[in-house]
Amino acid sequence: MTTPSKHKGSLWRGIIAGCTMLTLLGWIPILGALIAGSVAGMIARGARRGALAGFIVGIVDVVIVGILFSIAGAIIGGLFGWVGIGALVGGTVGGGIIFLLTLGNTVIRLIGGLIGGAVRQ
Repeated sequence: MTTPSKHKGSLWRGIIAGCTMLTLLGWIPILGALIAGSVAGMIARGARRGALAGFIVGIVDVVIVGILFSIAGAIIGGLFGWVGIGALVGGTVGGGIIFLLTLGNTVIRLIGGLIGGAVRQ
């Protein structure tokens, strides 16, 4: 018979650790997202909490990348004298493309969080 762990995982610490790992390993196409989700799940402890932490890390990534594309669009538009149009194009077109690309990575982070959380119940 196993004894329950005295230490519960922390969802917020899992999210912060997952975002940190995503910053360090986000350039690796699939493995980086899986590792970031797994780390978030291990710290959150539990399959459900791990999946939630991995999913939230993915959503945070989508929001941050969307904001960065809007800023980049405004900067590029400002170089040509079209600040408002540059931000609009950067935010909608660039953000839309990045949203579709990171949506798949969000699912991978959710799976990684589920695995990491299940490993460390």
